[in-house]
Amino acid sequence: MQNQKTFHHGNLKHALLQAALKLLDEHGAAGVTIRAVAKETGVSHAAPVNHYKDRRTLLTALACELFKEIVSTTLTRLEDSSLTDKERIFSFAVALCDYGLAHPNRYQLIWRSDLVDHQDAGLLAVMDELYDALCAELSELPGKAGCDTDTLAVSLWSMAHGYIDMRLTGMFEPHNDSVTHEPRFRAMLELYFRSLQ
Repeated sequence: MQNQKTFHHGNLKHALLQAALKLLDEHGAAGVTIRAVAKETGVSHAAPVNHYKDRRTLLTALACELFKEIVSTTLTRLEDSSLTDKERIFSFAVALCDYGLAHPNRYQLIWRSDLVDHQDAGLLAVMDELYDALCAELSELPGKAGCDTDTLAVSLWSMAHGYIDMRLTGMFEPHNDSVTHEPRFRAMLELYFRSLQ
């Protein structure tokens, strides 16, 4: 019987990434193998090697594309000139949180050092783009709590990532702060920003 998913168009590299994304969303990182991606795309299991030499290379390329989504969302938000300094800083953490909670398999993959090469030049460039933009925003704040910009950036990123990770593993639940009545993550961001004053 003929394979109904036979690959007919020219951009196999892109098609392989799309197939990998579909499998990631449906089955998590464990479901994204070279053989599974080839089958999903309708090509032989040897065909992906022409573009991705192994599973780690494929997952690194996928992680790069996923991180581009976070960067794009964040930088698009920052184009709004009406945002206050606080809202501009919050944009970075909110983009990470929104993405992580909406796409848990995608978010978890981008931090998997056992599956993704975080020294890959392409991935580093995308991650640096977000980090550098955050540092640029923080450097505009007066005072900065007596710390350098990198310390402030790392603390915000770590707080956001830790919260998202604990939510995704089921250790934290989405409660409101009992004093401010704000959603917990928003209350944490407010606390962070007050520490900068």
